[in-house]
Amino acid sequence: MRRLLALCLPLLLLTGCLEVDQHPDWVHGMYAGKKDDRPMHRLFHDDKLSWWGAIGNRNMKQNEYNRANP
Repeated sequence: MRRLLALCLPLLLLTGCLEVDQHPDWVHGMYAGKKDDRPMHRLFHDDKLSWWGAIGNRNMKQNEYNRANP
């Protein structure tokens, strides 16, 4: 039992050593990474009206009262 504990103890102590730093780089107090574009900028070329129209159409198709024609 002690031998098993003696073999597992170094492995348990080393498990936290493989953690990589996941924080972004900061240069002069500013974020130095790539700027994330909003979906309306990337997909609709900065046309917010067509973006909100597409969102409205998608929401109308998810409404059961509008999909089922009585």
